[in-house]
Amino acid sequence: MDLLLFNLLFLLSSVGICLGQSPLPSGPVDAILGKNITLEVLIKLNGADNIAWGFSDGSKLVPILGYSAGSVRVMDSYKGRAFLDTTNGYLTLTGLTAKDSGDYSINIIGTQIASGEIKLRVLVPVSNVVITPDVTETMEGRTVSLNCSAKGSFLEFIWTNGSIPITVDGNRITQITAEFSNKLIIRDVLRSDFSNPIFCTAKNGLQSEKSRPLTLTVFYGPDVVTINPPNPPEFIKSKDDFNLSCSAASKPDATFSWFFNNQLIKNSGAVLTLKTIEELGLGKTAGDYKCNAVNSKTTNTRNSSAVRFSVIEPLSGIKLSGPTHTLFAGNTTANLSCQASAGKVMKTVWMINNVPLSPSPRVVFSADNSLVTINPVQKEDNVNFMCKLENPVSQEQAEYKMEVIYGPEEASISGVKEVDLKSSVILKCSAASIPPSRFTWKLNGSEISEKTNEVVIEKPKFENSGTYTCEARNPSTGKTVTFLHTLTVKEEIDDGLSDGAIAGIVIGCLLALGLALGLFFYCRAKVPKEGYTVGKRGSQEPIESPY
Repeated sequence: MDLLLFNLLFLLSSVGICLGQSPLPSGPVDAILGKNITLEVLIKLNGADNIAWGFSDGSKLVPILGYSAGSVRVMDSYKGRAFLDTTNGYLTLTGLTAKDSGDYSINIIGTQIASGEIKLRVLVPVSNVVITPDVTETMEGRTVSLNCSAKGSFLEFIWTNGSIPITVDGNRITQITAEFSNKLIIRDVLRSDFSNPIFCTAKNGLQSEKSRPLTLTVFYGPDVVTINPPNPPEFIKSKDDFNLSCSAASKPDATFSWFFNNQLIKNSGAVLTLKTIEELGLGKTAGDYKCNAVNSKTTNTRNSSAVRFSVIEPLSGIKLSGPTHTLFAGNTTANLSCQASAGKVMKTVWMINNVPLSPSPRVVFSADNSLVTINPVQKEDNVNFMCKLENPVSQEQAEYKMEVIYGPEEASISGVKEVDLKSSVILKCSAASIPPSRFTWKLNGSEISEKTNEVVIEKPKFENSGTYTCEARNPSTGKTVTFLHTLTVKEEIDDGLSDGAIAGIVIGCLLALGLALGLFFYCRAKVPKEGYTVGKRGSQEPIESPY
């Protein structure tokens, strides 16, 4: 190749030719260190075209090779590794080194004039991607710096929280990029910033590599402290299965303590049992329970809202007591008392036969309803009295059967007044009385053997007729009442024959009458008439009377 022409081509490369379309594709072009690269030419060349390839690292332009009149000349520094395809002008470089990165230019002079430039990046493989934090544990609200370093060239760094990309907002989260590293700075750290392992991925145009996961502990809390149940009932049953539990989001786990009316409860933890409350003598009166949570790392402390309740013993051992003396209607007083051996009574309800008992001039309640005075008792008080004791956690009831002596009241006898000889008779005497009356029966003034309230006569006789007297006597009051009842026993009366019997009698009579008439006429025909005799040949001759 003519030296003068080569120098001319190189000169054109140094000043550039701004004519027509660029013969080279747009860049950059990436290639791997130690590999080969071919830079293609986009336009079709003619064998008469002269070509010059050059290289610039940004500071100076260095010729690589030139082509003219069918001859290729390669500069000494590129001999053995730079090759030109004279048919198309393609430049091939072998055994790429990092120094081969830069701008490559081509100038074409001949049947056409063109020049172009393309950037080549020789990439060092990505390796040794490592995250180095400035701390291994931190607290919410503080600042953390994570430095990701890697080997390689033209590196780009990507941070992810698990698989989710970390967004650099330029405010709370920022980054500083260097050639071989990237620093991620997180201010006002949140627990969610490190909820998953952190990864750093370093990549260039041809390769990428991910770091090992980084786990960084973020201490936080305690957050809002809550008590469960948040709204317990106003009254809790003593010895019931009831607990208060305290919780708060915290890392590490918070330490809990309890307060009753702002006084520390000893030996408390996350759970405060009803057993502990009662053993400490708490809960007998209504009070406020609060929970305090402390984080040993953040040293933060936080209190819960208060819950309020009291502990009440359930009622047991209920007893309804009544009078022990005999009660007589109209002149005796009865006191009924309803008490429980355990538990606080907060309401007492009295009932008779399942109907509420109301105060009246003769029924008086005590101030706390535990005592009822009935003065005087009446026969209507022979009922079941019930008292029901209640408190917010339980209710119990008891009954008492009151017996009031009275009577007998007016007596009466039920039964028929007339009876025939074949019908049985039951006479029943009744007279209201407590205790039940003792009965004595008399017939026409004479006492009979029956001692119950009934007289039963299976087959009455005429002598069972008369006046029956029932005497009813109350053995406790000594009072006796009587009642009279008249009974008549009569003979059975035939009410007549049936229609069939009458018909039979009529027919029999008619037959008898017919028979009698027939016999009469027959006999008359056989007896001669008076004064006549029968002669020969049937003639009748007169017969003379001997008188």
